Amino acid sequence: MEPSLSNTHLVLRLKSGDETAFKRIFELYFDRLCAFSAQFVNSWEAEEIVHETIMWLWENRESLIPDLQVKSLLFAIVKNKCLNLNKHNHIKCQILEEIKYKFSNEFENPDFYVYDDLKTAFEKALIKLPEDYREAFVLNRFHNMKYQEIAQMKNISPKTVAYRICKALEILRKELKNYHALLFLLSL
Repeated sequence: MEPSLSNTHLVLRLKSGDETAFKRIFELYFDRLCAFSAQFVNSWEAEEIVHETIMWLWENRESLIPDLQVKSLLFAIVKNKCLNLNKHNHIKCQILEEIKYKFSNEFENPDFYVYDDLKTAFEKALIKLPEDYREAFVLNRFHNMKYQEIAQMKNISPKTVAYRICKALEILRKELKNYHALLFLLSL
């Protein structure tokens, strides 16, 4: 795709399902959005937010307005997602403090008592994931590989890697729903 393609033409091509236009948007904005997002959140969260945002753009391409400034939209979405995540993390810390205070008299170290149960539940949930989802998740979260690296290694698109990791996270959240309070304790 030619580098001087106008924003309107790019949006029109994206609306029609042109994957080349989508790839161009990814190439133009991915690194810049990650750098921008990393000002608000840590680097792996930043990358995940950017992938979710770009995936949202593709999934909602048919409703885009041709005069829409893609750059402005992407940066606004990423900023809002980062701010929401920070707000969520702040609330999580408040809940953690309440839980620690509430249980401090009952246990010297509440993490010790719940870690084994949580670890077992997580391992069972991880095994339940479809193999492609599990593999992408493990490579990203435990081996610190970026989506692009996983895509190259598996000979798939970064969009596919992002989809698999998002789906893995959805499944894990559902499987571990009874452990949310414990996850708060162990995530610090």
